[in-house]
Amino acid sequence: MAHLPAPGPTSVRTTGDYYQWLVVWEACLTLLRETTARSRNPVRAVGVELDGVGNLDDVVLLRDAPPNTYKQVKYAVDSATPVNEKYLTKSGANGGPPLLRKIASTWKELTADGGSIDLRLVTNRAADPEDDLIAGRDARTGLLLPKAALGTAKSARGKARARWAQEAGLTEAELINLLSVLRFDLARDMAWYQEYLLLLMTVTGLRHDQWALEEGASWVARMVREGRRELTLVMIEAAIAECGLRAGPARAVLSVAALQPDPLASDADHAIDWVDRFDGDSPYTKRRPLKPNTWAQLQADIEAAPGYLPAGTTAVSVTGSIRLAPAFLVGTIFRMVTGTDLAAVQRGRAGSQLWSTNDPFDTPSVPKVIEHAISQGDEVAVALAIATDPTEDVLEYLREQNLPVSKLIVLTPPSGTANDGSIPDGTAANALAVGIRDHLRRSARRVRRMHLFLACPMGLAVLLGNRWNRLCQTVVYEDIKIDDGYEPAFTVEA
Repeated sequence: MAHLPAPGPTSVRTTGDYYQWLVVWEACLTLLRETTARSRNPVRAVGVELDGVGNLDDVVLLRDAPPNTYKQVKYAVDSATPVNEKYLTKSGANGGPPLLRKIASTWKELTADGGSIDLRLVTNRAADPEDDLIAGRDARTGLLLPKAALGTAKSARGKARARWAQEAGLTEAELINLLSVLRFDLARDMAWYQEYLLLLMTVTGLRHDQWALEEGASWVARMVREGRRELTLVMIEAAIAECGLRAGPARAVLSVAALQPDPLASDADHAIDWVDRFDGDSPYTKRRPLKPNTWAQLQADIEAAPGYLPAGTTAVSVTGSIRLAPAFLVGTIFRMVTGTDLAAVQRGRAGSQLWSTNDPFDTPSVPKVIEHAISQGDEVAVALAIATDPTEDVLEYLREQNLPVSKLIVLTPPSGTANDGSIPDGTAANALAVGIRDHLRRSARRVRRMHLFLACPMGLAVLLGNRWNRLCQTVVYEDIKIDDGYEPAFTVEA
């Protein structure tokens, strides 16, 4: 593979501009989604190189009530300049003031009346892990606090605080106040930003392919060339119509993360972050809550989620990295009887899709059925063998735990073969979810309790939970691989 040539000055400038247009397009999507999802204090306009806001004018999210968000965008062509004290305090081009002093000066101007603001440094530069203050950045919030405020004046952090305050032209107390609202959105390289924006376009109800992303960025560039400093809802909606980007409704976003942080968490109307509360060192090993955290606590958090969404919400997207039992539970709290159009961001080989409960289908998809006699009681166990076949593991678990079930019902795709590509899209997922539910309504009509084991795409688990009504009480199990192999996660009344 041929290597790309080193970028010239023109390439660096145009790439930096394109990076800024992506940040602007992100703000436009936030305005659109928050407005149509009836957020409590939505963005009303997006400023681009806005007048009267000091040095933090690259991208501004203007709201009716504070805080407004001011973003300073810095693009680097390589990784030679990580974000650290040296980068923040070195003199600017032509001997201008350092970046930290510019940010501090603008912060003082914008908060002179006692108002609150939200500041962001957005860059593809990475954090310097050796820097005394930057190394303490909280990855969940982007803030250097609380760690930056720890340590005595003689500690490494204390000495760094003193240097930063002097370079910023602030007292140390003022510096801490600044750091309480200054978020460092770091390592947002071009590939990360494009993937993130495609996810955001998905939940905003827009086309979410590369062509659509380029159309959005091109429209922003055209507005800037025409001298438009404020982009409004009317302008953005007109652009979406003109470019043919609309694909569905904008949705309230529920983020549920247990395996790894969700890129959309900061954009969500409500976020449940259990990443640090699940046992395991990587997303592949996180399979159950880390004691003393429990499945019951996670169930309570998920069941409370609708109350945190904007009033009158009728369309919801669930994002994040969760296992199948929590995904099923999310579906049940927005069951079809609530009138909610629920959708899940389903990642696959072809990229991300939005599987919605409103995706139309002609007839239910009838699953293939295999039954295994257990004869240990009058309840029933059900295994979904859609992405892979868990039958042997489930049978072993049922017998070792002596669960009071009469049989195990194994449901597979209509083809009879479980594989990762057995469900191509939301239409097929809805059809199969209804087919599975209808079969279980018939076969478990006189059963008091059902034990459910899932081996399917996350999106199908959400859609199946959404259709889970007129059935019996259901215990949903999670595959934990170790110890007994499975453990009961949630109990759902259906």
